[in-house]
Amino acid sequence: MKLWTERSLTARTTVLFASIACVVIGTLGAYFYHSAQLSLQRRADVVLTGRVEHFSRIVRDLYSVSELKNRPLLFETMLGAEEDVLLFRRPGEAPFIDVNPGNIAVPALQGGTEGRLPTLSDIRQTMLPDGVPVHWAVATVKAREDGSEVEVIAAHPMTQEVRMLAAYRNRIVLATLTGMLAATLLAYYVLRRALRPVREIATRAAQISPASLSVRLDSEAAPVELRQLTHAFNAMLDRLANGYQRLSQFSADLAHEIRTPVGALIGQTQVTLAKPRETDEYQQLLESNLEELNRLSNIAENILFLAHADHAALSIDREPVDLRVELAKIADYFEGPADERGMRFTVEAQGVASVNPMLCRRAINNLVVNAVRYGAGHTVVRLSGTQDEQGAIVVVENDGAPIPREQLDRLFDRFYRADAARSAFTESSGLGLAIVKAIMHLHGGTARVVCPVPGVVRFELRFPGA
Repeated sequence: MKLWTERSLTARTTVLFASIACVVIGTLGAYFYHSAQLSLQRRADVVLTGRVEHFSRIVRDLYSVSELKNRPLLFETMLGAEEDVLLFRRPGEAPFIDVNPGNIAVPALQGGTEGRLPTLSDIRQTMLPDGVPVHWAVATVKAREDGSEVEVIAAHPMTQEVRMLAAYRNRIVLATLTGMLAATLLAYYVLRRALRPVREIATRAAQISPASLSVRLDSEAAPVELRQLTHAFNAMLDRLANGYQRLSQFSADLAHEIRTPVGALIGQTQVTLAKPRETDEYQQLLESNLEELNRLSNIAENILFLAHADHAALSIDREPVDLRVELAKIADYFEGPADERGMRFTVEAQGVASVNPMLCRRAINNLVVNAVRYGAGHTVVRLSGTQDEQGAIVVVENDGAPIPREQLDRLFDRFYRADAARSAFTESSGLGLAIVKAIMHLHGGTARVVCPVPGVVRFELRFPGA
């Protein structure tokens, strides 16, 4: 089975087509052979019954038994076939007319009612030693001169018919083999031409590499049956190109994020080591370096979390969480940072969400941090939560600078910031919203951002029901 599945599609289809052609031609040949056999047998039986009927009239109406005995050659001439058998006899006696060139053994035959001529159903069959069938017919009639019973027996060996059928059978076998060979060659040729678009697609696909991800398959030139495949393949290439582009951007952004703290660490350390310093200056250096190392550690931890969430089939534990209580705790926790910017929180929530408490809290925290960091000063950050038949919705809404529509869809990308000054130093690593999206993916939920009105940014987290 494995060897069969490893063969080319052309070879497998050709073999199957040839097998089908062989079966069809062979079946038709067998049908015609059987029909010819039945036709020859029926024709022989009709001739045989007609012969018995003819000779029965001769015995009954034309010649007496003594006249028949004097004309044996007449009947041999009337038979016409060299191997046919004709017997005239009285019941229980030896034949007085015995035409049997092949000395065929005569079976025990019953003539039936006197005057009743044989029908096709009355035909008897015996076999010669060489397997040739012999058909027999018999009739009982009254002799013309004295009314005594006379049996008229005729037989026909099917020698010529068997030879004809054998020749016909050989022709059928030859035609089947020839047809199978012709079907094989024709199928191979047709399939090679029919599968040419597949080879062209394969050649085109072989040209695609990371350096040429813009190459696409020509869907319009492909046959109708392959257009769905080419469309799907091109869509896959679009996703790969987009993913490759994002991966490249991710690598560049990661290098940028790490370069800044590493550069600060190296620069500060080189300056400090340039000449002897006081203990306080070394302590300040170590404290500054610790802040940068904590930032690097935070970046590494977030990247590991995202990698784990992307590539592992995590099964998180869930439990009911009161939305009003949870959002109130988060608002209290961030009250200090918000107060520094003159911001405050409002909480309107009711219902329960089936979530992992720690992950849910981390996702909402990241949204609140984002709102406090980028929202307009002296505004209100609105936290709300509701529950419906599909699950629960948590909303974090703040006032701030309008975000262009083309940037909204990228806010959840890793290391992406809507701020154009990406190279400027900020405390953000650009991974907070990406972590929010990953957490919602683990919950089987969704995260989205909209601007319902200019200057208002709303983040919505939908958690599915239990």
